[in-house]
Amino acid sequence: MRRSLSLLVTICLLAEGAAAEKSLAASSPQAASAPAPEVGPARNDEATLTPSPSLTEQPRLEPTPRKRGWFGRMLHPSAPAPPQYKDPKVRGLALLLQVSPQTVKLSEVRQLEVKVRLTNQSKKAIELNFPSDQRIEIYLMNSAGIVLTKWSDNHAINAKPGIVLINPGEHIEYNETISTRELTPDKVFIAEVFFPKYPDLRTRQKFLTAP
Repeated sequence: MRRSLSLLVTICLLAEGAAAEKSLAASSPQAASAPAPEVGPARNDEATLTPSPSLTEQPRLEPTPRKRGWFGRMLHPSAPAPPQYKDPKVRGLALLLQVSPQTVKLSEVRQLEVKVRLTNQSKKAIELNFPSDQRIEIYLMNSAGIVLTKWSDNHAINAKPGIVLINPGEHIEYNETISTRELTPDKVFIAEVFFPKYPDLRTRQKFLTAP
């Protein structure tokens, strides 16, 4: 009888102690503030750690070569190298001939316009000496090279010596006309210009005729 009563008292004390521990645990502030861990979808750590292409090495920029535009080429054309003359006195000079019109209508044109430009492409001044006031001569020739008209035949030439000085990079121009009366239509002719005192300075150009 006594053993049963003692056992019953022990069970009651243990039950009260367990209840007290449970109540104390429930009232603890650490237990109340600790959040439960969230379970979300698995993350791809490799993708997250891969740097963006914009953060990697930037591409190297090379300068673009500058090109001359058509306007620049028109204002500053590349001059051809002057011919190698036998006469050393005229070396460095370049001769340019322009005949207009390119197609000569003989019923409308009585005089052919001839423009000659002599440019000093060397680095030193060039002096030309002339025994008279004639500087250039103009020939009109057929396709076989036969001279039909001479400019000097219709121009007075005076025995007056002269000197022409051309500085580096500068030029002189001669604008003359020559008669077309010896020309025939629908053929190719040649205009040749040269300096009688300096035969190396010579150039020619072909042109067409029309009725």
